[in-house]
Amino acid sequence: MTFAIIKERKNPPDRRVVFSPEKCQEVIQQFPDAKIIVEASNVRIFPDDAYRKAGFEVKEDISEADVMLGVKEVPIDALIPNKKYFFFSHTIKKQPYNKKLLQAVLEKRIELFDHETIVTQDKHRLIGFGRYAGLVGAYNAFRALGLRDGLFLLPKVETLADLEAVKEQLDKITLPDNLRIILSGTGKVANGAREILDHLKIREVQDTDYLSLTFSEPVYCLIDVMEYTKRKDGKEGDKFEFYDDPSEYESDFMKYAEKSNMFIAGHFYGNGAPYLFTRNDAKQPNFNINLVADISCDVDGPVASTLRASTIADPFYGYDPKTESETSFNKPDAITVMAVDNLPCELPKDASEGFGDMFLEHVIPSFFNNDAMGILQRAQMTTSEGNLTPRFAYLQDYVSQ
Repeated sequence: MTFAIIKERKNPPDRRVVFSPEKCQEVIQQFPDAKIIVEASNVRIFPDDAYRKAGFEVKEDISEADVMLGVKEVPIDALIPNKKYFFFSHTIKKQPYNKKLLQAVLEKRIELFDHETIVTQDKHRLIGFGRYAGLVGAYNAFRALGLRDGLFLLPKVETLADLEAVKEQLDKITLPDNLRIILSGTGKVANGAREILDHLKIREVQDTDYLSLTFSEPVYCLIDVMEYTKRKDGKEGDKFEFYDDPSEYESDFMKYAEKSNMFIAGHFYGNGAPYLFTRNDAKQPNFNINLVADISCDVDGPVASTLRASTIADPFYGYDPKTESETSFNKPDAITVMAVDNLPCELPKDASEGFGDMFLEHVIPSFFNNDAMGILQRAQMTTSEGNLTPRFAYLQDYVSQ
C-alpha cells in the first residue's frame, strides 16, 4: 500500500500536512507493508529536504500511489482518477462553492474520505484541527481586545514559532477586571480555547454563579447546548433529543449576552438548530457582548455578527447592530468580530504534528487490519464506480443539480 503526501494547492497557501517527516517514519515502523512518497512542495511547513533526510522519496509525479493524503480541497484539475483521497472537501453540508468538486470526484471514480467523516460508531469525530482552531481563535480574541481598547499589543500567531511562543506572549498581558467571557461548546475547538483561558488564569465559574453573582476579576463560563437552548414548551431539555431533532428548541442565549462582553464561539452548529443570537437580539439594549471570536464561523448563521469569514492577513472587522452591516472593528458601539475560517494555518507545525498523531492512531491501522473498526467504511463518501455510498446518499440531489 503506497501513500502519498500531496502538495497543498489552495490559495492562500496552506502550510499544514497530514504527516511530518518523523511521523512518516513512525508509520513505516509500525506498518512495514506501507510505503510513503511525498509530492514536491515549496509551501508546506516541513521542507522537501526534511522528508528526504528522513528517508522518503520526494517526487513531482505521485500517480503510483494508492492513497492520497491532503488537508484542504484539491483543485479539480489536480485530481488523479481512480485513487483514494483524504482531505477536507467541505461538501457534506451541501456547500454550494464545492459542488463541482464533488461532481468531479464522482466523474473521476475517486474514493473520497473526508477528514470530517472519520468518526466512531456513535458519530464522534476522531481527527481534526479543532484544538488548534480553538487555541488560535481564543488568542486572536485577546489580540483584538488589546488592539481595539489600547490595552496591549500581541503579535500575530503566524509570526511566532510554536504554541509555546504563543503562551509566552500571553504571559506578558494584563486583562481588565470587568472581562466576562462566555465560551460555547464542549468539543476539541472549545477545549482548545479553554486551554488559552486557563493559561491566562482566568477563573472559570459555573453558569448559575455567572448569571447571578458579581466578580472583581476576569471570569469565563463554559456553556453547552443545553445551557444556551431550551424547549419551546418549557419542559426539561435533553441533549440527545436535541441532536436528533432540534425543531422543538429555541435559543436561551440572551441571558448570557446580558452578562458578557466577550463571546468565544466554539460550538458545532447542526442544520435546523436555533440561532444563538439573531440580528434583532444584537439590537437589544441589554445585549452587552462587544467582541465575538467566532471560531465555528458559520457565515450568516447562528452568530448574527458573522457576516463573512475574515482572513489571517486581516482578521478583524466590525458589525454595526443598528444597520446590520460591516464597519471598522474599533468603531464605538460596534461588535468586534474575529471570524477567520482557517485558524490552524497560523500554527502549521503544531497543528500538523497533532493531526498526524490522530491520523496514525485512528486511520492508518484500518488499511492493514481489514478495517476492523469500520473507520474507512463509515468515512467513505464515494465509490470507485462513481457513486455516493449509502451513508452519503443524501448528497445525490446536491451533485445532480
